[in-house]
Amino acid sequence: MERYTGFYIDKPQGNNVFSYEERENKKIFVPKLIEGTLEDVKVGDNIVFNEIDEDTEIKAKGLKNLVEYKLGNKTIYVFDNHNHAFYFWNKSLLKNEFNKGCKLVHVDQHKDMREPDNYNVNIENLDDVFTYTNEVLNVGNFIQPALKKGIFSQAIIIDSSYGFDVEVDEEYVLDIDLDIFSKDMDYIPYDFRIDKIKKLIENAKVITIATSPYFIEQDYAIKVLKELFNCDIIE
Repeated sequence: MERYTGFYIDKPQGNNVFSYEERENKKIFVPKLIEGTLEDVKVGDNIVFNEIDEDTEIKAKGLKNLVEYKLGNKTIYVFDNHNHAFYFWNKSLLKNEFNKGCKLVHVDQHKDMREPDNYNVNIENLDDVFTYTNEVLNVGNFIQPALKKGIFSQAIIIDSSYGFDVEVDEEYVLDIDLDIFSKDMDYIPYDFRIDKIKKLIENAKVITIATSPYFIEQDYAIKVLKELFNCDIIE
């Protein structure tokens, strides 16, 4: 049974907690998960992240659908808000697509290492993981639970130019936030970022990718995504 069927969060929980009381819009959308290819990664019409920045309410539209697809024997998940990675890590783990306790390589403009309100989740139960992901976690606090629950033994954070110098010899899951290509990160040459991430893609067991609507323009994020996985590979 697929849990991501397309639904609204209208209470101050999960990603809907930010500036909830001050906002005009009180609900955000979580898109449906489909099986497909990168061609199915498209911008939708619904607000998926809502925040107030310098007295301006930002209503960020996200993806039309979340997309799960296969690249050879790799499973790749593409979604908008980054906390969904926690659910997909657990889904892949239960399918034995990677070994529990391997490394996480997190490529992101942000570290996302905040503590959630609680760690009350049974990672053996995907229904519980789904509720926890969408009601407790948000875009800044989804890595710590994965470490606390032993899904990963270590998070290797790549959020700077020197961070890309890391070499990972052991098994790892790759987690990419496309906001690593936001304007704030333009001090790192574009081609350098593309080439380094492509190399990480080659050896990753599972790949989770966030398009992060609030932090990077979505059409541009999708363009970068398609460059990271060239057409020959997709076909």
